[in-house]
Amino acid sequence: MPDRPPRRATILFHEVAERQLAEMDDAALARLDPHLTTIALSPKTAGVQMRPDSPVRDYAKDGVRIAFVPTVLGTIVLVAYAEVDPQ
Repeated sequence: MPDRPPRRATILFHEVAERQLAEMDDAALARLDPHLTTIALSPKTAGVQMRPDSPVRDYAKDGVRIAFVPTVLGTIVLVAYAEVDPQ
């Protein structure tokens, strides 16, 4: 059986995150993209849980911060917030 590529979650954006993305320039979007890929490949382990009783996870690395909620099965990720620090 051939090796299959890892399964990726589908990423959806809350309207707040969509507005944030619309305001980003191409360089910021290029910096954000690999981090979204990391989350899509490991939605249940990427980042840290914001509070023990909350499904919201916070991912922060290399000047990028993303708040997201993975579904129970990890097949869909709802991005609630995204920011990229200017460089």
